[in-house]
Amino acid sequence: MGGFVYILANMRRGRTYIGVTSDLVRRVFEHREGLADGHTKRNAIKRLVYFEEHAEITAAIQRETSLKRWYQHWKWALIEQSNPDWRDLWEEITS
Repeated sequence: MGGFVYILANMRRGRTYIGVTSDLVRRVFEHREGLADGHTKRNAIKRLVYFEEHAEITAAIQRETSLKRWYQHWKWALIEQSNPDWRDLWEEITS
């Protein structure tokens, strides 16, 4: 079973959240609708700005763990490599 690592943000270079899931659309929907309690709900972090797909969920979990240890400016650089304008990628994953 595959998995996704994703990064949500509340604004460009703002607060971020890194997560892992086997169902990206469902999980991002939960964050967007405030169904996921915690950090994302408290800080209105709803914008999907980055994601990676992995063939194995264990690889996705390892990558998530690694990214969570990164300095904030490293995470920003990673996002800006593929999404320099910090667009919300919701439409991209649902169309």
